[in-house]
Parts: sequence; structure tokens; C-alpha cells
Amino acid sequence: MADVKRRDFLGMALGGVAGVGAIAALIAMKKTWDPLPSVVSAGFTTVDVKGMQEGEIRDTQWRGKPVYIMRKKSSDEILADRDFQLGDGYYSIGIQICTHLGCIPNWKTNEGLFHCPCHGGQFTSSGINIPGTPPPRPFDIPPFAVKGETTLVLGEVGKEFEAMVAATNKA
Repeated sequence: MADVKRRDFLGMALGGVAGVGAIAALIAMKKTWDPLPSVVSAGFTTVDVKGMQEGEIRDTQWRGKPVYIMRKKSSDEILADRDFQLGDGYYSIGIQICTHLGCIPNWKTNEGLFHCPCHGGQFTSSGINIPGTPPPRPFDIPPFAVKGETTLVLGEVGKEFEAMVAATNKA
């Protein structure tokens, strides 16, 4: 009878150790699936557009991709699906990667166009591809939110971004 009780104890002890080991293994696996803190911190970029003049363009990076922010001139056409208002001006934003083959187009101030050096693709100041050139679609728009009067947070979805997406879906 004493052997049966000892055997029961050994079985419970083995089961307990195996259970703790399984839980530890699951916790370790979950930690490997979580993004590194450096990756999470790269998910948001804050840009202050204070002091931008009409026609001025600023470059920044979001998740390693080049992003442009341009303050539109008062004479420029404002597009609901590509431009947004911030304070007393209208702005355009886009991921500055050609949608043809992934090159980085350059802004040509004298022409008011983005020119892709790889295959001659062209985009307007709002990031729309010009028909007859290689890019099949406009620049992608990064998710962004307006914070305060002059600050944009790239990587966060705000009402301005949602309004642009809704206008795109209507078209």
C-alpha cells in the first residue's frame, strides 16, 4: 500500500514539473512572436510642419520608407482624396516610392512634379501618377493623425486619414 502512495506522489510531481515546463515554453514562444521594442518605436514618426511656406516640401522617414509632406500653394488644386487641411493651409503627404518598380522619385520644383529617375515616371504634387508614364497608381499614403495645430504623427490613423480613404473609396 505504501508503494502505491509513493507512486502516486511521483506521478503528480512529474505532472506538475511537466506542466510548469509547458507553460514556460509557451511564454518563451510568445515572446519570440512579439516585435522588438526598436521595431515598435519605429512604427510612429512625429513631424512638426510649423513654419512651412506654400510650395515647400519636407522629407522624413516612416518605417524606413521616404515620406514627403508638402504645403500646397493657394493656386494648387485641392483633392479630397489626396490632400488635407491643417491650420490655415492644405497639405499633401505620400510615401515617396514609385509604384512602378520602387525607385525614389525626385521633386522638380521648376516643373511641379515628382520625376522617377529609373523609368521616367511622373507624379503630381498630390502624388497622383500622370497617365502615359510607367507608374500604375498614385503614391501610397501612410496612416497619419493630426495632433494640435502643426504636428503629424505618422503610423497612427486619424480622422484626416480616414476622410482621405473614404473619399478614395467613393471615387
